[in-house]
Amino acid sequence: MRSIGARIALWYAGAATATLAVLFVAGYALLERNLLHGLDLLNRAEFQQIASRLGPEYETLSAPFIEMRIRETTESASTLFYILIRLPKQNAIFRSTNLNGHDIPDVAGAEQFSVRIPEVGDVRAAEFYMKPFIVMVATPLAQVNEVMASYVKVCAALVVAMLAVSLLIGAGLSRLILAPVRLIRDAALRISSDNLGERIAVADVRDEVSDVARLLNQMFDRLEATFLQIRRFTAEASHELKTPLSLIRLQAERMIGDESLPVRHREALQDQLEEIERLTRIIEDLLLLSRADAHVMQLELVPRDPAAFLHGFAQDAQALAEHQGLRFEWSHEGHGAVPFDERWMRQVLLNLLVNAIRVSPPGAPIRLNSRLDQGVWQLSLQDQGPGLTPEQCERVFERFVRFVDSGADEKEDRGTGLGLAISRSIVGLHGGTISAHPAGPPGSGLQVLVELPAVRA
Repeated sequence: MRSIGARIALWYAGAATATLAVLFVAGYALLERNLLHGLDLLNRAEFQQIASRLGPEYETLSAPFIEMRIRETTESASTLFYILIRLPKQNAIFRSTNLNGHDIPDVAGAEQFSVRIPEVGDVRAAEFYMKPFIVMVATPLAQVNEVMASYVKVCAALVVAMLAVSLLIGAGLSRLILAPVRLIRDAALRISSDNLGERIAVADVRDEVSDVARLLNQMFDRLEATFLQIRRFTAEASHELKTPLSLIRLQAERMIGDESLPVRHREALQDQLEEIERLTRIIEDLLLLSRADAHVMQLELVPRDPAAFLHGFAQDAQALAEHQGLRFEWSHEGHGAVPFDERWMRQVLLNLLVNAIRVSPPGAPIRLNSRLDQGVWQLSLQDQGPGLTPEQCERVFERFVRFVDSGADEKEDRGTGLGLAISRSIVGLHGGTISAHPAGPPGSGLQVLVELPAVRA
């Protein structure tokens, strides 16, 4: 269960219900004990009445006289007591008529016990000694059993009611307890790269929740300092790194213009200019990635028509593909609007297109399929190149990772290895996903899938 509030409510309800159930079990034992003790007192009172009726010289009385005396005493209470008198290890010399000819079973070592008498039922029996006689008096347990059964029914209903009520109380308590946590969550969600100065309100009470809020505020302080350093770095690095490269490039171009310079020196300078250009692109891409990772890029997420955007992109893509001897095809399905930044999404598609052009054989088609359906804009760019293995598809969006074929060997090409990493960051800032998949069997091309959330009708 993911909700802490639900878990707190369940824990509270479980603890309260379990506590009540334990109390009911203890009450059951105490109530049964007191009821049985009351029956034991009744049995003793009946025995004392029998003893007083027989008198102190009961040993001299004959068996018929004893039976007559006892029947006179117990006949009026025949529905309440069962009487049995016997000599040790001998048959009964007196048995009340309500026993229906059965004896009261004896439990060895017990003076008061509960037993079942055939054709009579459960009784509470007691054993008393009037030497040489053994007097057994029993009382029905039917009423006690009814009371205990009613107690169980009432307790079960109360336990169920307690569970329901404690769940409601637990839900209310959990909302009350977690209210400061929700305030912390809402404040933390509001804190972003646009308002790094906002902090979580901390109560004056010194407890665990306020300690967590203070720790989060300290973390946000460090994050704000880090973001400011990244912003300062992006501003300064653009000037401090690109300016010396521009000066080196100007000097190299000026030297190439010298007619007296040997040919091999000219070729070396030309290679130097190409490396400077490549290094400049790497610096620009790294700066772009650092800004994207720091979420300091300003995106204009305006709802737009994907069809109009793709129509404009397709014209440039066709010209670029035809220049390399390839064909560019595209299609779009669905109607609606998607919030995206036209400039940066164009950059993503250009990065994907340039990679597809590099690996496609002459005359091969590069196809872009677009579909807007169920609140999702799907863009799929597929080439006819050698493709990649599933393992390479997992790594292709990492920085400085380049593949020139679908084999296991990685070889350096003239790209920076940052284009797909930049594309992943831009798509992530749009709230979307980007992934690569083999278009089919090995050697049948690569498919790159971009998914962005659309505006639902």
